[in-house]
Amino acid sequence: MTGLLLVDKPVGMTSHDVVDCIRRAAGLRRIGHTGTLDPGATGLLVLCLGKATRLSEHLTGLDKTYEGTMRMGVVTDSYDLDGKVLEERPVPELTAEAIQSVCDGYTGEIDQTPPMVSAVKVGGERLYKLARKGETVDRPARRVSVKEFRVLSYEAPDARVRVCCSSGTYVRSLCHDVGQELGCGAVLASLRRTFVGRHAASDALPVAEFTGPEVVESRLLPIDSALDLPEVIVRNASRSVLMSGGTLLLPDLKGPCPAREGWVQMKGENGRLLALGSVDTTAAGPRIHPKRVLV
Repeated sequence: MTGLLLVDKPVGMTSHDVVDCIRRAAGLRRIGHTGTLDPGATGLLVLCLGKATRLSEHLTGLDKTYEGTMRMGVVTDSYDLDGKVLEERPVPELTAEAIQSVCDGYTGEIDQTPPMVSAVKVGGERLYKLARKGETVDRPARRVSVKEFRVLSYEAPDARVRVCCSSGTYVRSLCHDVGQELGCGAVLASLRRTFVGRHAASDALPVAEFTGPEVVESRLLPIDSALDLPEVIVRNASRSVLMSGGTLLLPDLKGPCPAREGWVQMKGENGRLLALGSVDTTAAGPRIHPKRVLV
């Protein structure tokens, strides 16, 4: 059983809980996720089953889209409603446009400081473990990309927002920062992941509906179309070179190599994914080195 599985996570479950449920339903141990959701969040988890786990690093880094609620007037230590309330402040007269003007300042390439209550490691220890001890430490900012931070509606004290961002972005940190700039504070009150790359939550099945291996198998997406990486077509006569891990040159390909460097999908003439490879270009042309052979 190999492929991608789109699962709709309910509130209250951890991502690892979801993986365990699917393992039991599928009767398969080799299952991994491609990016966690906090227990209080809902929405899309993309799971890799069988050989597809070898593709997980290329799915983990995909952009994510979220919809959620930013609640004004509250500050917590976790930047969401699960944390300890530090302050409650009056909310001024605000409009969706006024909030949007602040959100616009947090789009593009930005440096983001992760919340103390997070799984980021500092000095070899998880921040949330330090927070439980009552400790606050300096956290190095991380570069993230926020492609969209849109206010969909505002009915005091709650703003509905949509965020499209790079992997590793904390939406609750965005809400906290906007609240600080507005002066009233803000937290993330609810969150739903709607997209991972081009995979949509609307195509996912709730975890409770995966009742057995036949249901899991019927919902699997083939690995042949799982990735958005550029692809090369390997001639049938050169498959043995690929399968033994040998370097492929332009004559081994049916058609051009679309990349001069980086990762590519290596597919057979029948369209099946054979391997992932890395490209480097020399004076003699591109050289493709198989790195993740799947056949």
